[in-house]
Amino acid sequence: MNDHLSARAQVSAKMRTGAGLGEYVRIKGLYRWQLRARAGGRIIRAGEFDNVVTYVGQNQLLAAALQGAAYSVTGPYMGLISSVSYSAVAVGDTMASHAGWLEANATNAPPYGTTRPTIAFSAPSAGAIASSAAGAFTFTGSGTVEGAFLVFGAAATSSNTGTVGTLLSAGAFGTGQPVISGNVLSVSYSLTL
Repeated sequence: MNDHLSARAQVSAKMRTGAGLGEYVRIKGLYRWQLRARAGGRIIRAGEFDNVVTYVGQNQLLAAALQGAAYSVTGPYMGLISSVSYSAVAVGDTMASHAGWLEANATNAPPYGTTRPTIAFSAPSAGAIASSAAGAFTFTGSGTVEGAFLVFGAAATSSNTGTVGTLLSAGAFGTGQPVISGNVLSVSYSLTL
């Protein structure tokens, strides 16, 4: 085969620099859960659900990591979202203002005592961190759980009636989970960049 290039033929080449070197980081959290008939009992239901990592939570993480902003580890505490007046979680939610949901407690069924469990985390690896143990909620009454949330920061409190601290994330099951007194809900959390 003979290839010939005439004087009229043109050769062109384009070079793109930096192609494929861009980075994209998106923070993503995931709740995993199991509902047991009672402590140590058989698993009734289990699953996982995504969540929103709130703007205030993102801002707190960025300020602590990149500005060296003062931060003391208080919590993080995990709470549950009641079906009472539930409509949705939103990325703009804060602990003081979350119009689409109420925290499960003695006022908003299902009740599980007065204290949110403290959640400990394993060391981060490969851009992810996960709770080292699940938060456990033993129900003292009936109701429906819509989801879960994490609150942390200097003002955070373990009281399940508290409205202070930084709301890191909130997420919903998709379908509310009915519970009765004696059921135990275990919830773990992971966060990935």
